[in-house]
Amino acid sequence: MQFPAHSPAHSPTPGFRSPPRTPPRIPSGAPSRGVAQFLILPALLALLGLPAWAGAQGIPSPEEFFGHRMGADRELAHWDELSEYYRLLDRESPRLQVVEMGSSTWGNDFLVLLVSSPENLARLDELQAINALLSDPRGASPDGIDRAVENGVVVVAQSFGLHSNEVAATQTAAELAYDMVTRDDPGMMQILENTLSILFPSLNPDGTGRITDWYRQTVGTPHEGSAIPWLYHPYIGHNNNRDAFMQNTVESVYAAHFLFREWVPQAYIDHHEMGGTSARFYIPPYAEPIRPDGDPLVWREMNWYGAHMAYRLEEEGYSGVTSYSMFSGWGHFGFHWITPFHNIAGMLTEAARTGRLATPVYLHGDQLEGNRRQLETYEPQVNFPNPWPGGWWRVRDIVEYQKLSAIATLEIASQNREMVLRNAWRKAQNQIDRGARAEPVTAGVEGPVAGYLVPAGQHDPLTARTMVHRLLLQGIDVQEIGEAFVHEGRSYEAGSWYVTMAQPKRGVIRWLLDRTFYPDNHFTRDRDGNPIRPYDLATHTMMEFMGVRVDRVATPVDRPMTRVAWPLDAQGRIPVEPGQVAAGSAGYVVDGRLNAAFLVVNRLFDEGVEVRRVDGARDGGGAGTGVGTGVGPGTDAGASGPRPGDFLVGGDAPLEVLERVARETGVDFSPLAAAPGSNVRPVERLRIGMYHRYNGGSMDEGWTRMMLEDFGFPYDSILDPGMTASNLTQNYDVILLPNDPLEMMLGPDPDPLAMGGNVPPEYRSGFGEAGVEALEAFVRGGGTLVTFAQAGDLPIRRFSLPVRNILEGLPPTEYWDPGVTLRTRVDTTHPAAYGMPEEALVLFGFQQGNNQAYEVVVHDHNERVDRVVEFHDRDIMESGWLLGEEHLSGKAAMVTVGHGEGQVVLIGFRPQHRLQTHGTLKVVFNSLVSGPGGPE
Repeated sequence: MQFPAHSPAHSPTPGFRSPPRTPPRIPSGAPSRGVAQFLILPALLALLGLPAWAGAQGIPSPEEFFGHRMGADRELAHWDELSEYYRLLDRESPRLQVVEMGSSTWGNDFLVLLVSSPENLARLDELQAINALLSDPRGASPDGIDRAVENGVVVVAQSFGLHSNEVAATQTAAELAYDMVTRDDPGMMQILENTLSILFPSLNPDGTGRITDWYRQTVGTPHEGSAIPWLYHPYIGHNNNRDAFMQNTVESVYAAHFLFREWVPQAYIDHHEMGGTSARFYIPPYAEPIRPDGDPLVWREMNWYGAHMAYRLEEEGYSGVTSYSMFSGWGHFGFHWITPFHNIAGMLTEAARTGRLATPVYLHGDQLEGNRRQLETYEPQVNFPNPWPGGWWRVRDIVEYQKLSAIATLEIASQNREMVLRNAWRKAQNQIDRGARAEPVTAGVEGPVAGYLVPAGQHDPLTARTMVHRLLLQGIDVQEIGEAFVHEGRSYEAGSWYVTMAQPKRGVIRWLLDRTFYPDNHFTRDRDGNPIRPYDLATHTMMEFMGVRVDRVATPVDRPMTRVAWPLDAQGRIPVEPGQVAAGSAGYVVDGRLNAAFLVVNRLFDEGVEVRRVDGARDGGGAGTGVGTGVGPGTDAGASGPRPGDFLVGGDAPLEVLERVARETGVDFSPLAAAPGSNVRPVERLRIGMYHRYNGGSMDEGWTRMMLEDFGFPYDSILDPGMTASNLTQNYDVILLPNDPLEMMLGPDPDPLAMGGNVPPEYRSGFGEAGVEALEAFVRGGGTLVTFAQAGDLPIRRFSLPVRNILEGLPPTEYWDPGVTLRTRVDTTHPAAYGMPEEALVLFGFQQGNNQAYEVVVHDHNERVDRVVEFHDRDIMESGWLLGEEHLSGKAAMVTVGHGEGQVVLIGFRPQHRLQTHGTLKVVFNSLVSGPGGPE
């Protein structure tokens, strides 16, 4: 069956997708009672001569529309029904407008709700202009600021349902919207008059529908409340809240359109659920440590909003509420953790989940426990004065906690409209002034910082352009310099980009474009000295992930420049700058250093055009040998001939095909002046398979699917029944094993409750020992097996490879790498590393035990192991938090191992990590094409 194609902002070429894949779709269970009921009701009222909804005293409540209260036991409203309800509210109420942003990844409607007084909704353009002035006051006069404060309203954004298995929030959104359009009490009228609410009723409509389908199918069976077997987002599952800073999915682009570019609200709350055995409800502020370089006011605001939430929740008798605990202020760069650096009070609520979707759960008091961050014991304390005693816990409880926290935020904002708006200006102006003074940034970076230069001369200039595109999606101002120049002793080509720190988003810029040093102090270690894992990665340095050179400058760049204003379409994409086609006497060259070169090759395969690749003519196949052509990375192909890894196209290739591919991908076909020698081999499209499991799905597998589709690689997703020797050997040349623990691949666990809960037997996944034997037979027969990070355990342990993961079993006090960029040396003469720079940064992910570093065990055929990527000997960390670098010193981050007639490619990190690490994609791509750089 087919995955509907996703339409991400990062698509190297708009509109192109290879055939996507999907697991079986789950049929809907219970009928859509509410929608049917209210499609019939207006017709009956019309027959009676009554206005629509007269029988329901006006606008129908969610209970009337859906046939149950929001959060009722064993009931979930489907996204199809919810979206119809919001359209009904739009038709029936002048207080709410539905904005239809477009289609989600799987083609569902992505809706945004604007809620305010009818008078405010009638002047949205004016309010948007006022808000833009306050969020970026460069050039504004004091009188202009005063008028904006006088005439503006506080913009508050709230999002629901990002993680679809946290089922309450999408139900809360419907009830919240209903209350806001029907309540006429003075408090609500003040909210409507003084605020504009931007509600994202589901940040993942596909998952909202899919989880509901699954739950309805299992209700009343022994498998009621079990976890869905697949990712609930088509590609990335729970990782969708890690996507705000790169915006790889269209859903992230839609959210960022409002949060980062078009509105920039004063406050934002993302409503979530957490583990179910501690506090009932977490509210702001965050725990320690915080990530610095945001304006201090934004942290005070989060405390202020959270205090009012806490006050209102206690006032209404809701127990088990905690704040300043559990979730640190330094977290992943998802929406609620990146917004503070956009000068938005970016906040999070987390309700204890039932653990069984919409099925209630009972908890005894002695089953409740504390949490590591500022809530170490489950007993009354300043930030947790009223513990919940235990009992039944329902989705309805979560709806009530979430709704009251949402209303409380709007209450205090509406009561303090002028102060909030004045401080919106003040936060932005403070950051502009800090940048204009070139104030130093914190966390280990010394000296003045006026801005950052992105040189035009890059190893992969198209990836640098992609990075600039990502900065624009953040709403960051980028300037292009049209002439060559020298600044602070460095020479820059025309077309280089400059990002000044004298702009409101100074905090975002600092964390995306400069080194990061995560704190190692009493906030980040427990009482016994054990390091406490950051909430996700310890660094989010975009330029390091993408392999783009960025230079910090201490003084402003004073050159003529123009603001980059590439038009963004509805899905956040920019026009491709067409590549050029220039024929030489021997044909064409495509630069193998470009990630997009592989997209070009796949396009040419689609058109039946022959492609060849330049070989490095390695001496004996060992690491560190020379290049027989005398040409190395960095050599100009036009001056000295093609580099190893470059792709060649014959002069007889159809010109119209080459021009179309160049136009759509931005890649040049450069002239090949003379036919190369014997160091050229043909490239063929390989048959690629990738293991796809149940047990909730693998996010790393989903990200890998997205990567393959974006760069035009056809592939098959192989489920457990396909993991046989005959299938693998007959149908595939390359098998990918994305990052996954060995036990998840082998499965199923003897105890069905230990892996995935009470999931139906047909969805208990794992290919077992028979699958291991099939994979080894595939490799011995001439196939290539590529593993990412922890998946390397399978061939190392079960194939008895002469390689050892030297990080295995090290305690965190001895070795610790929770999301860190590391310096490596790359053997660019090796086919698996063609096109890579000789010095590269690799990202070790955040989960202890996922990452691997290799040493070769002495054996009779050491020559069959190639060390492709090696760590530096010292000063290995570029950004993040690393303890025990001596364990990495001089070890290999990537090796290839000959095994029988085939090979195993062990990549000790996730080279495609969340499709953010563009700087290491080529170490995957090279194994997916034949000839040099792939299986021979």
